Amino acid sequence: MKYIAMIPARYAATRFPAKLMQDLCGKPVIVRTYEAVVRTGLFSEVYVVTDDDRIEKVIQEAGGKVIRSLKEHHSGSDRLAEAAKDLVADVIVNVQGDEPFTAKENLEELIRIFEEDKEEKVDVASLMEIITDTEVIANPNNVKVVVNKNNEALYFSRSVIPFERAAVEAPYYKHIGIYAYRKRALEEFTLLPASVLEETEKLEQLRYLENGLKIRLSVTNISTIGIDTPEDLKEARKRQALEVF
Repeated sequence: MKYIAMIPARYAATRFPAKLMQDLCGKPVIVRTYEAVVRTGLFSEVYVVTDDDRIEKVIQEAGGKVIRSLKEHHSGSDRLAEAAKDLVADVIVNVQGDEPFTAKENLEELIRIFEEDKEEKVDVASLMEIITDTEVIANPNNVKVVVNKNNEALYFSRSVIPFERAAVEAPYYKHIGIYAYRKRALEEFTLLPASVLEETEKLEQLRYLENGLKIRLSVTNISTIGIDTPEDLKEARKRQALEVF
């Protein structure tokens, strides 16, 4: 199968404007992310999907490929689907532009899900990690997921799920927002109206579930590191400095 990585890269950001263009030890954050994905050697092609001239310029200067997108989309899946419509690919892997330290092992795990899905029943692959800290579990900024015995998503929520009515020690999983999609699933997604649960929770993956599409997850113990605040950037610079030198 042909796997393509796409890195959505919007210039605007509510909490940290222009974060993708911030300097990370000599290169913009988005360039570091792009180069890290290329270095994995997992993908036939890697594209940065952006609506901004500045991001396009730095990626092209780094020798990268850019696909321009419309400025407004209802969801990240809609943005990727628009960008991928003319590409030949079986699976599109979505890597966040503000995560320059995305682990190769996590990306390999997404690919493994599709490689083992011989009957092509899986539409979307994603990751989750076990969480035990009660504050992390209760935090609505951390999306939780419950799965069936095949690790297929039953529901995603910002609320605490499952609710502990009885002390049976059910696991709690935090959803890690790295996705891989069959291209046909992305195309189908864009034809579906935004769903009630999606709008209620502000979680686009619920549109897939409400329409019967399968999301299979795998457990990872390698957390992603996103740059959402200036403080995150300071920590990223410390880590990048260690990798550079």
